[in-house]
Amino acid sequence: MRRSFTPTLSELQALGACAESGSATEAARRLGLTQSAVSRSLGSLEARLGVQLFHRVRKRLILSDAGRAMLRDTERVLADINAAALTVMSFGGQGDVLRLAVLPTFGTAWLIPRLPEFRRRAPHLSLDIASRLQAVDFEREPFDAALQRRELAGPGTSVVPLVSEALIAVASPSLLGAGGLPLADEAIARLPLLQQSTRPELWLDWFRDAGLDPISILRGPRFEHFGMVLGAARAGLGAALVPEVLAVSDLRAERLLKISQRVLPGSSDYALIYPARSEASAPLAAFRDWIQTMAAPS
Repeated sequence: MRRSFTPTLSELQALGACAESGSATEAARRLGLTQSAVSRSLGSLEARLGVQLFHRVRKRLILSDAGRAMLRDTERVLADINAAALTVMSFGGQGDVLRLAVLPTFGTAWLIPRLPEFRRRAPHLSLDIASRLQAVDFEREPFDAALQRRELAGPGTSVVPLVSEALIAVASPSLLGAGGLPLADEAIARLPLLQQSTRPELWLDWFRDAGLDPISILRGPRFEHFGMVLGAARAGLGAALVPEVLAVSDLRAERLLKISQRVLPGSSDYALIYPARSEASAPLAAFRDWIQTMAAPS
């Protein structure tokens, strides 16, 4: 049988507590163990690894170079285990959990305001939501489904179209001054134009569609996702080209104004994407039925 060099949890806890306190006695008090139990765990860890993790100096435990190297990873491992425990506890004993990867701005602007309705419909189901700008690798990542643009769907996944993408040009009233709306494309081209780094072609497509030379328009600050672009537009940093579905609340509150009557069709719909292994998932089925109902008016 192959020998294992993987430390036990008790050995890692002993290492961390002894490093922090400098004493096996104090470490034992913090861990709720006896001093001999901590000393045994520390001794077994050193024997397992074949290195000395501490120097014993006048009844004090001082980390060796090997101990300091081991401690860095030990603290990370223990923090990850604690985070995993807290995640499970947050489900409140509910057995049904749906893990979703969501485009950050779509999640904030469209999904989250609608979730109270889903909670009323499926109070037994807990959601675990994380943001993802890139395509999800369902073989490697523990997600049941993703809410992303259709073009990010990988091979072998099912795609349920939800909301079409229509891009509009918007800006803060503070940027526009007293001029009238809508603006001609030549006037828009003279404004600072907010860029999205993950989709840098958007303004190029807008001006090409208008029949203008786009060579001079790639100026202005760059941001990673639409949430940042919208925030920059509200702050008056420039004009933004964003999906209308993400700007609805800003338009209603007149924090942003449409500066053109033109609409640029997006390259793909927002969609629910999921792998074959999620086909039989009851939580996903409930969420899929609900979100299609929510998307219909959009």
